[in-house]
Amino acid sequence: MLTSFSICSTMLHDLLQGTDPGSFLIIQDSCSCSGRRLLWSFIKAALNRTEAVHVLSFEVSEDELKAGLKGSPIERLHFHNAYSDPLGWNGRAAFTVDQFCVERVALLLKQSSQVKSAILAIDSLSWILRHVSPTAVCRTLQQLKNGGSVGNVIGLLHSDMHPRGTVGSLCHLATSLITVAVGPSGEQAKITKRLKSGKVLQGDEVFSIKDDLTVVGQSKLSRSEPQEQRVSLNIEADPTENLTFNLHLSDSQREAKEKLALPFVFSKEKKAALLHTGSGRIVYEPDATDDYDQEDPDDDLDV
Repeated sequence: MLTSFSICSTMLHDLLQGTDPGSFLIIQDSCSCSGRRLLWSFIKAALNRTEAVHVLSFEVSEDELKAGLKGSPIERLHFHNAYSDPLGWNGRAAFTVDQFCVERVALLLKQSSQVKSAILAIDSLSWILRHVSPTAVCRTLQQLKNGGSVGNVIGLLHSDMHPRGTVGSLCHLATSLITVAVGPSGEQAKITKRLKSGKVLQGDEVFSIKDDLTVVGQSKLSRSEPQEQRVSLNIEADPTENLTFNLHLSDSQREAKEKLALPFVFSKEKKAALLHTGSGRIVYEPDATDDYDQEDPDDDLDV
């Protein structure tokens, strides 16, 4: 059974082309498949759209990021170094984990950019979740995506580093979720997109990322099924074929059913009496189960 590649490809393509203000995109990866290059693809796509991008980086240095974005217009790229000293041990850190709050992030973006609304890319959310309570992280992300100096938020999340409940809470907050994994055909992306109308779109795509960070969909995913099962899907199933009793009537049973007089059905005589006006006739139709005694019960009163 083949999934619809056109829908999946369009979803990933649309996300790369830009999302509505106030969106929160999570790229979820694991130790078996990194999502960092896909994050860089989103950063490059935003820079190509002449948008300002602020990268709050805990896991990658500025040199490594710019080397990965080589060939991209990085004049609108603003790097906020949380990599050198993320825990603030030397006292000279530009940004530390415990400073992750909406006021501190908004001030950081305002000082380095004149753009009213910009994209915030966080590499990675896992670093923050390891040292800040999930409730506080979710509250800050909710406030950031609701407007102000941040237009959209993109975060990389290493799902295998956290409890399932923590990952679920954070992913529930996201408006779009891309989960990357390695499959038999290459890297696969499972995409979930929540629309403002409340509708949820889902799709799967096999993709590759070129050296220039261009994302290319390669083929549609397929789930192999036995040939007999695929054929049987086109045959209308009979829900009565395995019953221990027969629901079908023979010709003689159908004829007997049609001749059966149903209870509480008016006879022609009773219908004519009810429709006749100007008379007070009482019509009694004896029932088959009536206990009718032919003898006069009051014959002892006769004189």
